[in-house]
Amino acid sequence: MGEAASRLTVLGSCGAWPEPGRACAGFLLVHNGFRVVLDLGYGAAPRLFTHCRDGLPDAVVVTHEHPDHCADVSALGRAWHYTVQAGAPAARLPLHCTPGTVRRLEALEPHPHPETLFEVHDLAEPADIGPFRMTPYPLPHHQPNFGVRLTAPGLTVAYTGDTGPSPLLAALGRDADLLICDATLRTPPPEGEPRYLMTAAEAGHWAQRAAARRLLLTHFWPGTDRPAAAEEARAEFGGEVLVAEEDFAIEL
Repeated sequence: MGEAASRLTVLGSCGAWPEPGRACAGFLLVHNGFRVVLDLGYGAAPRLFTHCRDGLPDAVVVTHEHPDHCADVSALGRAWHYTVQAGAPAARLPLHCTPGTVRRLEALEPHPHPETLFEVHDLAEPADIGPFRMTPYPLPHHQPNFGVRLTAPGLTVAYTGDTGPSPLLAALGRDADLLICDATLRTPPPEGEPRYLMTAAEAGHWAQRAAARRLLLTHFWPGTDRPAAAEEARAEFGGEVLVAEEDFAIEL
């Protein structure tokens, strides 16, 4: 498909549920031909299949079990079963996720069981994923959520999943070439309430603290004014601010 050596493609940019014509959380990271999917929420699978027409991905990472981040992993499992496993029944697709994610997938489709489709790895454990070293960071959310830092020689991509403000964000995104960051909230909640999501301004703040090179805002609540969110982030972050849009590709 004429891929660059390193590229990130947005499969979905919405949080909670997809706006018309959009999808929920999903990214395809390609490095030297290796393809890893970061989350696959509502509506993200068709775009994944569009961008992987000559084959399925090599690995999947799911940051947490909310369906706007994992529902379409079930569709990917079916595609794997009927294409790859039809010719090689023992083949399983590596899936790094929380235990709750597997239970969600099992509830969607128990036969075949997800563990017969996917080679399941606990996301809490650092791992080698193709050319990447994946380091997880537990971040505050309504369900157990791990930000992931993927490093290969000459490239670092960090992704928060869904999170509230946390000092660990500075370590997650430290000097990253690209920090993909939750920007769900339009305004912060009242002071003192538990924080499980962030504003675009807060995303910019933590990108600045991390000294990331570029910031990609994502997980927008449906109806969000995205250009305004980008300006809020730019007020806090001195690097390049990008806005996630479906099928948007970023050369890394």
